[in-house]
Amino acid sequence: MNGDITLLTLFLLGFFGGGHCAGMCGGLSGAFALQLPPHINRFGLIILMNLGRISSYVFIGALMGLLGQTGMLLDETRSVQLVLFAAANILLLLLGLYLAGISAAASKIEALGRPVWKRLNPLLGRLLPIRSVPACFGVGLLWGWLPCGLVYSASLYALGSGSAAQGGLYLLAFALGTLPNLLAMGFFAAGLKNILQNKKIRFAAGMLVAAWALWQLAGLVRTLV
Repeated sequence: MNGDITLLTLFLLGFFGGGHCAGMCGGLSGAFALQLPPHINRFGLIILMNLGRISSYVFIGALMGLLGQTGMLLDETRSVQLVLFAAANILLLLLGLYLAGISAAASKIEALGRPVWKRLNPLLGRLLPIRSVPACFGVGLLWGWLPCGLVYSASLYALGSGSAAQGGLYLLAFALGTLPNLLAMGFFAAGLKNILQNKKIRFAAGMLVAAWALWQLAGLVRTLV
């Protein structure tokens, strides 16, 4: 896998997945922002909350990369990486079709993370409403574990990287792609959510994600034949 192309792929996945983010995380982002204590700088707290979310993504990426590294030491590295690369892009294709409103198959994948979220959700309840700076960061950390097909797709890339450092970098690229949309949702929740959930915008973004996945799968096929 070309590292630079993968970083770009994951950044674009996060960015063009804005419509999905608006549905999955937009409500949370807006709700969290409304609960911020008025006596503390609102802009700084929204940034801090997203830093917590990004920290969880990077941890997930590093963990997946470490797991991949361990597994690849026991098997053919190249073969495992190719399989994971193909799986990541197939999931990416399904997510693109889901964003475009063509297929809901990818939404079922998000159910895989619900057992983990069920255990973390009570912790989130203890931190709400947000009353302090540490609580704000803690909410962001827990937010990063919300079941999300986009995160799962990025995690497969991290697993295939075979390196904790590279896996963390991959999820950082994805997180930075999501940042503009979710920061904006914190400040302009209602207006931006309506834009990102516009059917034409979601369709265009979804088709771009699907096309990118197909392009990468076609490149994989070319390397094998």
